[in-house]
Amino acid sequence: MVSAVHPGQESDLSWLLSNLVDRVPHTRSVVLLSSDGLMKAVSGLDVESAEQLAAIASGLFSLSRGAGLKFGGNETVRQVIVELDNTLLFVASAGSGSVLAVLAGREADAGVLGYEMSQLINSVRPFLTTPTRSTDQRSR
Repeated sequence: MVSAVHPGQESDLSWLLSNLVDRVPHTRSVVLLSSDGLMKAVSGLDVESAEQLAAIASGLFSLSRGAGLKFGGNETVRQVIVELDNTLLFVASAGSGSVLAVLAGREADAGVLGYEMSQLINSVRPFLTTPTRSTDQRSR
């Protein structure tokens, strides 16, 4: 299932996510989210599952930023990889305020998937950026 999360969004990026799923073997789903966990676009998951993945990815990204500040000297996170029994979860910075989360089968080549994610992010980074929400928007 491919869907844009916000119908009025300036650009529908779900086609980019679908392209990544189609191009990289064993890739199951991709979610583009804001760094605070709001889903922007999804490919390969229903909306409820995508929202759950967005929350998980946001938490992992935030924890990694904290670890970077404490032990790495800065809060820059390039990529987090979680290896489960049958699944790989990649979480990567995708532009200012945006994160890309990818679920793949255990058989996926982590190097190829990581490379393809970085190519996607680098080629369209300006379109992946999530603008900072103003105080007025947060109080709604």
